[in-house]
Amino acid sequence: MSTSLEDRLALRELVENWAVWRDAADWERFATVWHPTEGWMSATWFQGPAAEFIDVSRAGFDSGVSILHFLGGHSAEINGDRAIAQTKMTINQRASIDGVEVDVVCTGRFYDFCGRYDGQWKVVRRQPIYEKDRLDPVDPSARLELDPGLLDRFPTGYRHLGYLQTKAGFTVKTGLPGLTGEAVRRLYDEGAKWLAGSATPGNPSEE
Repeated sequence: MSTSLEDRLALRELVENWAVWRDAADWERFATVWHPTEGWMSATWFQGPAAEFIDVSRAGFDSGVSILHFLGGHSAEINGDRAIAQTKMTINQRASIDGVEVDVVCTGRFYDFCGRYDGQWKVVRRQPIYEKDRLDPVDPSARLELDPGLLDRFPTGYRHLGYLQTKAGFTVKTGLPGLTGEAVRRLYDEGAKWLAGSATPGNPSEE
């Protein structure tokens, strides 16, 4: 097996382990997918070091927050000990909005800045790309009226997810990367620079 194929399989396994271990609340193994000192997670409701993301995810899971991840197609660009991995995904969150239980499904890609650390691939930075989403009452007969002002606060790619999370008490960041636009173009540029040897994986705190 060529080294390139081994690397591609290892990167795919890394992404799959992230989703399985996070959703299963296997926090000890979940911590192993991240770079031990530089890991950074960006999401609608959280932007910060991986260790803090693990802590708040654990607290949310224990308090009943229901967020699941499903993965699809995967592609990786590799240059030595660095890689950019893109993986089709959906984020599925269930919660109540104004007393109505709903599911929000957001479709997009995980865009991962990866590095080889002590011979193993790790996630250095994860930035989801939010392409589109939808909201459905769990009970199809339930009636729910959304606040258009709150809904329009968020980009098309995660407007319903942002709405639900805001209603649930999260502070949701606006301006995150979508299918098109300046934010995703900047992300692609940061990815290209990472592969070329940049000192850091972009400026994740500014995303």
